[in-house]
Amino acid sequence: MPDHRVDPSAAASSRCRQHRVTGVSLGIAALVLGLLAGGAGMLWPYAAALPPLDLAAASARSTVVLDRSDTLLRPFATADGRWRLPVTAATVDPRYRAMLLAYEDRRFGSHPGVDPVAILRAAGQWLAHGRILSGGSTLSMQVARLVEPRHGRSLEAKLRQIVRALALERQLGKAALLDLYLALAPYGGPLEGVRAASLSYFGREPAHLTAGQAALMVALPQSPETRRPDRFPGRARAARDRVLDLTARRGVLTPAEAAAAKAEPVPTERKPFPMLAAHAAEEAVAAGPGAPVIRLSIDGRLQAQLEALAAERAAVAGPALSAAILVLDNRDGRVLAHVGSAGYLDPTRRGAIDMTLAVRSPGSALKPFVYALAFESGLAHPETLLEDRPARFSASYAPENFDLTFQGTVTARRALQLSLNVPAVALMEAVGPARFIARLRAAGAAIQLPREAAPGLPVALGGLGITLTDLARLYAGLARGGTVPDILRRAGDSTATGPEHRISEPVAAWYIADILRGTPPPENALPNRIAYKTGTSFGYRDAWAAGFDRRVTMVAWIGRPDGAPVPGLVGRMAAAPILFDAFARLGTEPEPIPQPANVLSAAASLSLPPPLRRLQRDGVDMQGPALKIAYPPDGARIDLGLAGEHAEEREPAGPGLALKALGGVPPLTWLVDGQPVAQTARRRAEWVPDGAGFVRISVLDATGASDSVSIRLE
Repeated sequence: MPDHRVDPSAAASSRCRQHRVTGVSLGIAALVLGLLAGGAGMLWPYAAALPPLDLAAASARSTVVLDRSDTLLRPFATADGRWRLPVTAATVDPRYRAMLLAYEDRRFGSHPGVDPVAILRAAGQWLAHGRILSGGSTLSMQVARLVEPRHGRSLEAKLRQIVRALALERQLGKAALLDLYLALAPYGGPLEGVRAASLSYFGREPAHLTAGQAALMVALPQSPETRRPDRFPGRARAARDRVLDLTARRGVLTPAEAAAAKAEPVPTERKPFPMLAAHAAEEAVAAGPGAPVIRLSIDGRLQAQLEALAAERAAVAGPALSAAILVLDNRDGRVLAHVGSAGYLDPTRRGAIDMTLAVRSPGSALKPFVYALAFESGLAHPETLLEDRPARFSASYAPENFDLTFQGTVTARRALQLSLNVPAVALMEAVGPARFIARLRAAGAAIQLPREAAPGLPVALGGLGITLTDLARLYAGLARGGTVPDILRRAGDSTATGPEHRISEPVAAWYIADILRGTPPPENALPNRIAYKTGTSFGYRDAWAAGFDRRVTMVAWIGRPDGAPVPGLVGRMAAAPILFDAFARLGTEPEPIPQPANVLSAAASLSLPPPLRRLQRDGVDMQGPALKIAYPPDGARIDLGLAGEHAEEREPAGPGLALKALGGVPPLTWLVDGQPVAQTARRRAEWVPDGAGFVRISVLDATGASDSVSIRLE
């Protein structure tokens, strides 16, 4: 049989505890009666002996970074590792406030910090049952305990709490006291305050709580560690339901609302805090340490969409690749979106590196500024004819196009839209690389040259270093008529009033915008919507796309942060689709750049003044050598196995006749006996004869030059 005997020592211990409880209860009851009879004056000697209440620790908050509409982008923990986010009663759900007061302190609005009725009730219950049934503490007393934590339960500790609560009421007032409770209440682990808890458990701000969520937020501070829903979801649910039952009895909720709230699930894990614009937030905190609230100019909605876009495209492009996007408001240079990587927390893509600040080679992305300087200097016009043919600009520099072909004579407009290299280098030679670099630096771009070498012609094709941020500023300058904006990152920053930075004169800037708007778009994109240019650095290390309309400028980059080559990584194929998708996420139609005054309109080069019709190189017209058929030679007899009886009915024995030319301006048109047989951008073609005999072969180039030979086929 079970032994029902009582351990004498345990019984004695229990009687001692009961005596202590009774003593404290009687003391508290006597204290309350004294307060009622004599007022707070009887506490004056005790209160005067206490040191001043230090609210410095209680005023510490987590730094929060907000977007331009005060949406949370990213919070930071306090110095001691706690999450204590700024919050006020005005920023939490009204129903949560009503449930909190109904459950914790019904007479909060009328008592002076101590509720005698509640304390007497708590003391009576304590005396009657020998245990705590209700604490009797007001929200003011709970704030006092949070501001000045003291361990243990004693008459002196309760007395001190009462004195501090009365002082806090006089010093701060009801509204500030409620704000303090909302910010300091414990919710388990490092979570303090209803805002941190709401974001961590529900992933939402406390202004948008359901009834069940609000009830859980009321219940947790009473025993934050034993009711943590991520560890003890059953206890958390039971505590929440008790809050729902009591607040329903007190009229805050209807019975139906309480029943529906009980059916809501209890979270079983913590959610990560928001981390939008992580790089921008981190840089802002480093620039202004100690600021509790930092407001950036970023549009949080657009930021979230572009972060998802960058992560998606980098994942498709391959492992270890990252991506970056910067969006500027052309009116004042404010940053609307700052995507520094394809995933801040992704170590495989080195996501912690902000690629908007990394120095990289821009490839062809700087070509528009070469053209702009040439237009501004009166050396060329969008309709000026340029030569895209093999050319040597120094003893060892003979640039080629990306596809290893040449287009012959083209307008400057077409040369820039096709990103041809030889015309760009010819224009760079005309304006001077040193002058070009000086213009970029005067516009505020921190250009880096290889080993501080003197600028040479290769800078036209990306032979320098620049950051994505500086590239975005330069393109924004084109959209603004040539004036380069300063970057504004804070919501309240005012436009700089210092000296103006200029990348181009207004007319030249508009010429570039007009040309780039006609650049063929990437696959599945609509043409003539935005002005844009792509770039691919040497060795396929960086893919770029920069674009703008009247309102915004965007630059997209994709590549490996460590600078390793990625075969096949091309600006037009990898970065341009990101740029066009990013523009689509703005949700507005692109607007063209307004045309300034004094624009020289010309439908063709012949409409231009003679000096602008064709680019002169070293004072000599840049035309190629005379067009000449190199093969077959004039008068040749060529045996293709066609001779003999019924030769005209037999197929040729070989694959056909090779046709080769020298000089001229592609595209070349080949004719046999006056009939076209081939047209090609190359200087070679092939023709399959249909029989033996004499034929006349001719070739025409893009300028109308021609050459002919007569041969006999056998």
